[in-house]
Amino acid sequence: MSNTDPSATLPWFAENGVNLASPKLGATVLYATDEFFASKERLIQDADPVFIPDKYDDNGKWMDGWESRRRRVPGHDHCILRLGAQGIIDGVNIDTSNFTGNHPPHASLEGCLSETNPDETTEWAEIVPKRALDADSHNFVEVASSQHFNHLRLHIYPDGGVARLRVYGQPQSAWQRQDPDGVHELSAITNGGQIIGYNDAHYGNPWVILAPGRGTDMGDGWETRRRREAGNDWIVVALGARGVVERLEIDTAHFKGNYPDRCSVEAVKLTDQGDTKLLENATDWQPLMGEQKLEMDRIHTFEGDVINAIGPVTHLRLSIYPDGGVSRFRAFGRLDQA
Repeated sequence: MSNTDPSATLPWFAENGVNLASPKLGATVLYATDEFFASKERLIQDADPVFIPDKYDDNGKWMDGWESRRRRVPGHDHCILRLGAQGIIDGVNIDTSNFTGNHPPHASLEGCLSETNPDETTEWAEIVPKRALDADSHNFVEVASSQHFNHLRLHIYPDGGVARLRVYGQPQSAWQRQDPDGVHELSAITNGGQIIGYNDAHYGNPWVILAPGRGTDMGDGWETRRRREAGNDWIVVALGARGVVERLEIDTAHFKGNYPDRCSVEAVKLTDQGDTKLLENATDWQPLMGEQKLEMDRIHTFEGDVINAIGPVTHLRLSIYPDGGVSRFRAFGRLDQA
């Protein structure tokens, strides 16, 4: 599937998918066979690619993406990246936006799961077989694999430029390698936390509230439209593992005239993770934290008596009153050993 309009209907995996190749999660491009015209680091930048007609550098036309020189010898170019979180890949977007006469005609993608950076001994698994790419387009490809990957190798044939590589998937955490008695960020994307529903997400990407670090600007978070009717807005998080929540953090970084006035958090323990009633009001949510006052542009930490002792839970519902923006939401606790 390809299209030139990013506002067109997205495939299911990209609709609200987590981009495992996002620098917000710590993803980085490790190596490229050639990056003469455009740096490999631009390949995974979170911002959409731009085209600046009159911008040139010492090597030629400046392009927002990764671009190799014209190949004059046999072979093809490739680059290797480390994902920000290991996971199952549902689909990718090999975005050739603004590359018209200089895009690669074909590309393929491989993956591996490795604790160290890949080398010549690494065994790669094919994720996307060699396929044609359209110029100046979003080339979406669904991936049918249940394997876990934390490194990818993008091949382009024979050379050319790719604006962005988006890798949509389900982050997975290796809990067996972590201290079973320690306090963990149960909600973190890098630990398998996921956004599974919300009533409104007019601005920003909801999943980034579970990303590491603080937001870089007001667009780096979850923000709802201005509510003109009764009620409040909410978002539901599936924890990366069942656990007992001991501390909550709600960060309103950069939200000043539009932060929520108050918030509360409810929780539920499900045995059926695919329970479709979870997002309905009838679900048996328990109060984990009652309404708390929020302030602008601040990290709010809630613990101790503010957190109700309700035992192990699997999902949280953050409610904001009445609307507004949240940069980051974190739930810390201990793994349920039962």
